[in-house]
Amino acid sequence: MSSSSMARHGPSRRGGEAWFCTTGLPSDVVFEVQDMSFHLHKFPLMSKSRKISRMLAEQDEQRPAGQRRRRRRGSSVANAEEHAVAAAAAETEIVEAEEEEEEEDGDKEQEQVRMEDGKSYSITFPDFPGGPGTFEAAAKFCYGVRVELTPWNVAPLRCAAEYLEMTEEHSEDNLAARAEAYLSQSVLRHPGEATKALKSCEELLPHTEELGIVARCVETIAARSSATSRSWFGDLAVLGLHMYKRVMAAMAAREDVRTEALEGCLVSYAKATLPGLSRSMRWRRASAPVSSEVEQRDLLEAVVASLPADKGSGSVVTAKFLFALLRTAHILRASDAARAAIERKAATQLEQATVEDVLIPSYSGAAETLYDVDCVERVVRHFLAEEEVGEDEASSSAAITEEEAAARTTASRPSAVAMVQVGKLVDNYLAEVASDANLKPAKFCKLALAMPDHARIYDDGVYRAVDIYLKAHPRLTAEERDRVCGVVDCRKLTVEACTHAAQNERLPLRAVLQVLFFEQLQLRRAITGTLLASTASPRARHPNPHPQRPAAALRHAADPSEAWRTTTVQESQTLRVDMDGMRSRVQGLERECSSMRRAIKKIDGGASPGSAGPDADTPAGWRSRYRCKFSTQVCDSQARDAVVSRASRMGMSP
Repeated sequence: MSSSSMARHGPSRRGGEAWFCTTGLPSDVVFEVQDMSFHLHKFPLMSKSRKISRMLAEQDEQRPAGQRRRRRRGSSVANAEEHAVAAAAAETEIVEAEEEEEEEDGDKEQEQVRMEDGKSYSITFPDFPGGPGTFEAAAKFCYGVRVELTPWNVAPLRCAAEYLEMTEEHSEDNLAARAEAYLSQSVLRHPGEATKALKSCEELLPHTEELGIVARCVETIAARSSATSRSWFGDLAVLGLHMYKRVMAAMAAREDVRTEALEGCLVSYAKATLPGLSRSMRWRRASAPVSSEVEQRDLLEAVVASLPADKGSGSVVTAKFLFALLRTAHILRASDAARAAIERKAATQLEQATVEDVLIPSYSGAAETLYDVDCVERVVRHFLAEEEVGEDEASSSAAITEEEAAARTTASRPSAVAMVQVGKLVDNYLAEVASDANLKPAKFCKLALAMPDHARIYDDGVYRAVDIYLKAHPRLTAEERDRVCGVVDCRKLTVEACTHAAQNERLPLRAVLQVLFFEQLQLRRAITGTLLASTASPRARHPNPHPQRPAAALRHAADPSEAWRTTTVQESQTLRVDMDGMRSRVQGLERECSSMRRAIKKIDGGASPGSAGPDADTPAGWRSRYRCKFSTQVCDSQARDAVVSRASRMGMSP
């Protein structure tokens, strides 16, 4: 059959579950490692392994006296065989081939005959670390074959060397020393190589624990996790849950490990091990089979437990990642504690989320709605709870000053920008879920009213959601329609929204009347503002009769409703003053007109009848006759105290 070159020093062949090493001399010892039999020679193995040498000596002592005498007589032959094996090892290659069944049966019968003759030894290693593959590599090393060390096999070979007692005390340049040198000089200098070695240690417990390989690999990964290059973070995906927890615990215990490094390891491990968490990464650990739902749930809860307690920068553990984690928790039916922890963590970065992130489908069979609205409402409540906690902490201490209390409140509560962003997010989310026919009015209103008034500069977004909801639910009762429309503050609608609402047939009559009323009120405010701007220059010349009024208005500006009420009162007072001034000007004009009429009558009554020309009765005639000059006057509403003498108005000389 076909053959392939495997290593040097002696031809070998593997047939079925038996491994033969042929050097021209018959094998004299058989090793049973799990389900594999190795037919080897004792002298190369005894020269490197103290354990094998001791076990063969014990078997010699247990043999009958006749066999021991034959063994002593054949010692010279054995020595010759040893030299022959060494010579053959220096000139030939170990090859691995598949032989015909007849040849294999013949070899087995020949080995069986040698064992019955008492010339062969049998040693069983039922718990050999690393299994048959590692024993094969150790046996090749005993024959002088060059064994290439890698991060994947250095831990098994180090355990095998310890198990077989292949140390420097027994033989120089032995397997234990070579494995230790490679481990310290190559593997433990790079966290990615240490991660591979740590993965190989998972099947070698407790041997690797006793040799300290696990502790050294974990310490290497934790110590170098704060390096600039983090390309090796993806290598952590090969680790099992137990080893991953040890690595994360070691990283958290070090003071020099930054939060970004912890988050980077966390995100890389979660995306690679939890299915569906990252749609762009579809590969799975090649060393492990597909995990069951229970194993995936354990992985998820371990990742959640490793989430940093503080808010963090949000550059690594993003809002998209947290909501994807929350979606996966719903799919895997994670514990309530794990889901609550993710919701609280997601609330800290809610202002960075998008509508696609918060659209979490309802995976429960009892849920009626398409999306889990209750989950989003809980996240919003957690976000708002931070503001309440900040206010309570700032007001609970009586020893601090007012400025310090305000500073603490500002630092602990969400910023105004974040609040407005969350308000927009909630409005857009309501518009997306409003078309769900199974969404109850109470649940819709509860989420819409969860945000405070200062979270919305304008209510156009929530009005749009209400309009979509009314269109998708045409069978609502009058009471339900009024309740849904009640979430919109008509005072905060823009002109475009007011125009649309005034013509919206889906709105109840009461809501339309409110929109029209507040639209009219806005119009009056606009007119009042124009009048204030036109009269600002004359009023500036008069002293302020109420110097404390602006300060009082500023004190009440914190409350939106109080500020609106104060502004309305001020506008009403200003309008009243302007109306009084206009009334005074009109009365003055009426008095002047009456005086002019009396003067004209006197002039007309004093003229002689015969001196009148043909056009004496016309206004132009008597004006030209008596040289009366009437200047044209324009009423200027801008001037309040315009006083002009009657003589100058009529153009008469004094």
